[in-house]
Amino acid sequence: MSSKKGFTLTELLVVIAIIAILAAITFPVYAKVKDSAYRNSDSGHMNAIRSALLLYRFDQGGMPPALFGYATQYLAGPNAGAVIPADSAAVSFLYPRRVESVESFRPSFDRPALTDITTAVWPNQDPAPVPSEILDLNGDGVIDSADDDVNARQDLGPGSTVTRPKPDSTIDSTLGIIENIEAETGSTIKAYFYNVSGYDVATVPTAGGGTRTELRYTLFWTHWGRTTGNVHDDPRQLGYADPPANTIVTWNSFFRNYDQDGIPRHDKRDLVLFLGGDVRAVDSWDMSQRSWRYLP
Repeated sequence: MSSKKGFTLTELLVVIAIIAILAAITFPVYAKVKDSAYRNSDSGHMNAIRSALLLYRFDQGGMPPALFGYATQYLAGPNAGAVIPADSAAVSFLYPRRVESVESFRPSFDRPALTDITTAVWPNQDPAPVPSEILDLNGDGVIDSADDDVNARQDLGPGSTVTRPKPDSTIDSTLGIIENIEAETGSTIKAYFYNVSGYDVATVPTAGGGTRTELRYTLFWTHWGRTTGNVHDDPRQLGYADPPANTIVTWNSFFRNYDQDGIPRHDKRDLVLFLGGDVRAVDSWDMSQRSWRYLP
């Protein structure tokens, strides 16, 4: 007679336990490797954007008002009124002449469609009370309370929607597009961005479970910069003639860790691109609070 042998219940449980232990070891390692690869990829794209900006400034004599460009629509034909996909957009500043791929503008952890568009609000303003001196802005050789003029701080915050100057004409017949997706009166209109350009704007959680889309790139962010200009203004603004190396170009907030209330944690997860060519990991909470006023 022959007998058949099989796993006992104890042996089966041991095998399951071993598999569970291996999975518990392997999955975090895989996630860490994936995260590192994504961060390295995004850092490379951010440096490519910086190089493209410098080429743009050399050609045009100044920085562009947006990295990718503003969202546009078809003027006529079967797609009239529909959003032109980002990779076919006729009005772009860096793509495709200076940056070859739309993917360079799309952070790894953000995968919107090429036709997704959005308005945006300004990010948080530095909550430190005045005076909170950080730079010698008045040129007296001393960093003190006299350097922290409220006009040299960020002008607008999350309560303000980002606008842009209204073009001379709402219709550009040469390009065949409606330039203004939402017509408004006055000298400015709401700025509509392609969501794919995660270095122009980025969506972040907010306290209470909501989200908002914040601006990440701008030429001017202080009150003086956005209005009259001033010799004592914070020079770290891309619209000025010779901004210093520690001027923030944009930042990648898609790697942030949040607590249960939607508040960024004190982890060095934000990737910040400085004009001097350095992509640096900085504290996410600090970056979320100070925005362009952050100092490395």
